Amino acid sequence: MNAYLALTKNELRLAFRDKQVLFFNYLFPLIFFFLFATLMHAERGGAAITVVVTNVLVIAVLGNGFFGAAIRAVQEREQNILRRFKVAPITPVPILAASITTGLLLFLPTIAIVYVIAHQFYGLPMPARPLSIVTFFAIGAVAFRAIGLIIAAVANTTAESNLLVQILYMPMMFLGGATFPISALPRWLQTAGTFFPSTYLVSGVQSIVTEQQSLVTVWKAVAALLLTLVIGVFVASRLFRWEKDEKLKPAAKLWVAGVLAPFIALGVYQVQSNEQVVRNRVQWRQLQRDDSFLIRNAKIFVGDGRIIESGSLLVRHGKIEKIFDGPAPDGAALKADVIEASGKTVLPGLIDVHVHLGAPAGVLSDFTISMTDHYLERALAQYLYSGVTTVKSVGDQLGTSLTLRTRIRNGEFLGSEFVICGPLFTTEGGHGTEYFTWLDGPAKAQAVAEFVRAPKSPDEARQQVRDLKRAGVDGIKAVLESGRTGMLFERMDTAIFRAVIDEANQQRLPAVVHTGSARDVADVVAAHGSGVEHGSFSDQIPDAVLAQMAKDGVAYDPTLTVLEAQRDVAAGRQDLLRRSLVQQAVPQKLLSDTAAFLKEGKATNDARAAAIEGARKLAAENLVRAWRAGVPLVTGSDAGNLLVFHGPTVHREMQLWVEAGVPPSVALQAATYNAARLLRQETRIGRVAEGYDANLLVVDGDPTRDIAATERVSLVILKGERVRRSDLFDPNRNPLQ
Repeated sequence: MNAYLALTKNELRLAFRDKQVLFFNYLFPLIFFFLFATLMHAERGGAAITVVVTNVLVIAVLGNGFFGAAIRAVQEREQNILRRFKVAPITPVPILAASITTGLLLFLPTIAIVYVIAHQFYGLPMPARPLSIVTFFAIGAVAFRAIGLIIAAVANTTAESNLLVQILYMPMMFLGGATFPISALPRWLQTAGTFFPSTYLVSGVQSIVTEQQSLVTVWKAVAALLLTLVIGVFVASRLFRWEKDEKLKPAAKLWVAGVLAPFIALGVYQVQSNEQVVRNRVQWRQLQRDDSFLIRNAKIFVGDGRIIESGSLLVRHGKIEKIFDGPAPDGAALKADVIEASGKTVLPGLIDVHVHLGAPAGVLSDFTISMTDHYLERALAQYLYSGVTTVKSVGDQLGTSLTLRTRIRNGEFLGSEFVICGPLFTTEGGHGTEYFTWLDGPAKAQAVAEFVRAPKSPDEARQQVRDLKRAGVDGIKAVLESGRTGMLFERMDTAIFRAVIDEANQQRLPAVVHTGSARDVADVVAAHGSGVEHGSFSDQIPDAVLAQMAKDGVAYDPTLTVLEAQRDVAAGRQDLLRRSLVQQAVPQKLLSDTAAFLKEGKATNDARAAAIEGARKLAAENLVRAWRAGVPLVTGSDAGNLLVFHGPTVHREMQLWVEAGVPPSVALQAATYNAARLLRQETRIGRVAEGYDANLLVVDGDPTRDIAATERVSLVILKGERVRRSDLFDPNRNPLQ
């Protein structure tokens, strides 16, 4: 112990006399700090300055280990400094331990220096878990110091050690996320990065700082770094050489790979689990959503009926921080990037409250494609591409939906926010059960269990609602429809239906109901449902029922687009395939296969087309009457049905409303604030308001005068992230591309 303390004291004294050591430990990291801060616009604060601090400290750890230990130790051997200790009664272990301790003590002040500068000049909050950060960096510092000592042990000359250092240092810098986010690299390079210890150093610090996690959460990285330290000291002591004339065989250099064995093992695990690649992606998403920018000189449709003719809004940390009515402020003074929006309109991100995500909306030559997770991801990407930032599923498989919602919330992949309303409540032989008649045995039972609930009694209905609440659904959907000639369904018992709605209300879950007639709508209103889906396609909804809906705030979703699509299918029309936004967002294979199907004419039926057109006109009349009665309107597309494509269709829904006689501003409010109220998320989304999530759509023109302007998408923003729409569709992940 005395030898170790004496050596450490001597090493520190020599280090503080060496200007080169001081430069590379304290000044060199600051050069990187201000360079990164400038490149990443750290003056805007948020995640950018956190990334700068993390990257600079990781680079300091790498430099301390590779240059401070590896090259310095070889130089001391070449200068015969180590030879002096050979005659003393001392083993290599105290020398190695003193070197590691010295490196750690030299590095620790760097943490304080960088954090203080970041706090004073860039407003970085002091860390919530300072002890975890210091401890984790300390573990990283000693582990990399041990790696450096192995390089020193196997290198015969300073030039050779320099070569070995560069072979390891440069990949760890650029593939480990120490210079720029690793998620910006191609997938194969991200996978390669999982074999480098610097990757886990970067992601571990980001987890502790941005997610306020403890060391326990990053235990894999901690364990691998500590194991590297133990292996490094052991190998360096076994290969330790006192004099420069002592040479090692070239094969001894393989020990460098040996010290990296924990990370090679961890990389193999990551290739199988994909855990680190996902974490990198999530952390990159957090960085994108923490930017600061000013959209100025735009018309602002607030969402709740108000309009700002010329205004600006400041987005910071994923929220709308400030709204300016009138002359635009200076972006530089606000420390924000500037987006000029003259001639454009800013809206809340659109909301589609009625989608079936698992249905392809077209005819595919390979039906199994639509059953893949990648297809579901692609569908949510199509919504976001189209400016629809939130969608509500009203009929999809429960387990798949819950998993998908979690991945969206975590930022694992980029798509519209996902709200789950289902499985749908129906009865044996009721609407919703017909989709599985082609299945048999366990496959059918599993599909039915994931998609529908068919309670036999009011008590069972209540229990099933409670079970779904515990499972994590956001709402309940029930079916009241007896069908039509040629497609008749069993109708749910009224007592059971009322039990479903009553229990949903008690559980504070919005309950929407699929209806087909005025009688169904009246039953929904009497049961105090939250919303009516479709309304009536067969008869007029009575004025008294509409008045009660307005009084109770029951939302009305007419889904005119599904009727238009059914009519076009029966008529063999391809107009809906040719819409510009559909062509941009929907996979070309899906469009071409569907066009081929329509061209074949197997579904063409002129009489059916005429009947559906009559139903569409009646539905449009019910919509206009509901609007005039003061019923809160919401937009749902019923996407997933044939020709009702995921993403662009809600724009067409609003156009059909305006064609029917509803003012554009009413349609826009239905697609924003009203829809958010139905989802019971109106305190977070659906309005352009201070403190709200920055889910925004910027379009060219003025949709309050020309509703078609909503399709002229200029910019989509989700939780403060400016979406690169062209990057949403990854051909390597989706078989439809």
